[in-house]
Amino acid sequence: MKLSIRHTTTYEFKEPVVHALQRLRLTPKETQGQQIIDWKMTYTNAQAELEYDDQHFNTVTLVSVEPGASAVTVTCSGTVETQDEGGIIGRHSGHLPLWSFLGQTHLTKPGPKVRSLISDLSDGKDGDALAYLHALSARIRDEIVYETGTTHASTTAEESVDSGRGVCQDHAHIFIGAARAAGIPARYVSGYLMMNDRIDQEASHAWAEAHVDGLGWVGFDISNGISPDPRYVRVATGRDYRDAAPITGISFGSSADRLTVDISVEQQHEQVQQEQSQQ
Repeated sequence: MKLSIRHTTTYEFKEPVVHALQRLRLTPKETQGQQIIDWKMTYTNAQAELEYDDQHFNTVTLVSVEPGASAVTVTCSGTVETQDEGGIIGRHSGHLPLWSFLGQTHLTKPGPKVRSLISDLSDGKDGDALAYLHALSARIRDEIVYETGTTHASTTAEESVDSGRGVCQDHAHIFIGAARAAGIPARYVSGYLMMNDRIDQEASHAWAEAHVDGLGWVGFDISNGISPDPRYVRVATGRDYRDAAPITGISFGSSADRLTVDISVEQQHEQVQQEQSQQ
């Protein structure tokens, strides 16, 4: 499946910026079941300074904001071809060893609420880790209501379970924390999902991956109750949201007052592809 993606992010600052650097993780991964056909990034009131792969093999673009700017726009667009791998990414790669995905972070660490949520689930130590992970995903989806506006980027897994509400980021953090507590390496994934009922979206998507013996990394979209299929595009991975956040950075002279995100993801049909090749 060929997916056409356009992602526009606009920062508006309270006061003109004196100096700012932004770290962008907005380039999809070249990985099993996913190939970048074309991808470009353009900037308004900013310019690219450096591009590199981080410890998770995420492509990171470092951009500087023009002094005096009151707003910055980053636009990404391109085409990614995906295949159905049943949610299986396969062998581990990256600069971090597999055991590093067993350690809890501030965002994933289970507390009494998370432990109570999963207390009656088998922990997978009987050898059927995959069954445990599917049961864990279903439990989180059933018990933590998907509701926007109730959590934020720094909400922890424990806080989300305590409130009984959250979004895909929170579902992923709860899953990751519980999987690690059961001795299963797990990581966070940020990316895109082609929705069946609309093209335009207001946010990117997030899910989790767990490492299962004999299979490697396997994806779990807890919020939708499925394993990723060809509608999914992986962009960045990490130990939690902070490692895979689309945009992070620092600024002097002002702070971001307003952030707007516009995303469109749609299937690129053969007729459109032929027209583009003839241009």
